[in-house]
Amino acid sequence: MPVNIKAKLVEKEQLKPDIFKFTISAKEIADTAKPGQFLEIRVSDNIDPFLRRPISIYDINKENSTVTFIFQVKGKGTEILCKKNIGDDIDVLGPLGFGSFNVEDYKNISIIGGGIGVFPLHELAKVASKTANVNTYLGFRSKDFVVCENEFNKISKKLVITTDDGSYGANGFAINYLIEDLNKLKTDCIYACGPSPMLRAVQKLALEKNIPCQISLEERMGCGIGACLGCAVKTAASSKDMPQYVHVCKAGPVFDASYVEI
Repeated sequence: MPVNIKAKLVEKEQLKPDIFKFTISAKEIADTAKPGQFLEIRVSDNIDPFLRRPISIYDINKENSTVTFIFQVKGKGTEILCKKNIGDDIDVLGPLGFGSFNVEDYKNISIIGGGIGVFPLHELAKVASKTANVNTYLGFRSKDFVVCENEFNKISKKLVITTDDGSYGANGFAINYLIEDLNKLKTDCIYACGPSPMLRAVQKLALEKNIPCQISLEERMGCGIGACLGCAVKTAASSKDMPQYVHVCKAGPVFDASYVEI
């Protein structure tokens, strides 16, 4: 059940010029949050900007009652948010999302993320690593965008970092290295989050290989509770004449890859 609280900012780290890592004290959220869920954050006490900003949960620490999220400054709202200081209160609604990552049934999993889609995969990898072998594939545009490598390395049996331009790690797209390893490593399930082209490629791969796959969609979720209707996605089984839709914020953000049309 989501709660609306004023959470104190207890840690702040600037990972890149436009990427920030915030940790908030939020026992009510930390106690119930699951991998793949997200927060809706009110960035200003004024009406501008009016809508909250949806930001995925990066880490849940139940012992310390803290929740960590990472965000990239992309507009007015996140520009305001990044100027918060340690000790400030942040208006947070969460945890949100009915669909979360399920790792209970698998012993060998592959996780693939691209860009800011890397962030919601950390808590998943952390939880899964307690009972499963985790192979992680993270893709970035260039060396300047690589983040969280050390954190993922600690919880992954194998970690592959790729850059589109080859400036760091392996050259090319992360999915190419996932495909290579699927032919030699046992994989019970694939988990993915990132830009739509990557998710479509992962979806196609999983269906061809007949491997279960869970994907987290990054739709713009203005309210987080299904009221604004702005995050609708078409179900894969619906017809062109009578399309059916689900809302990412309520039914997701995590879906079985075969269920939605990306």
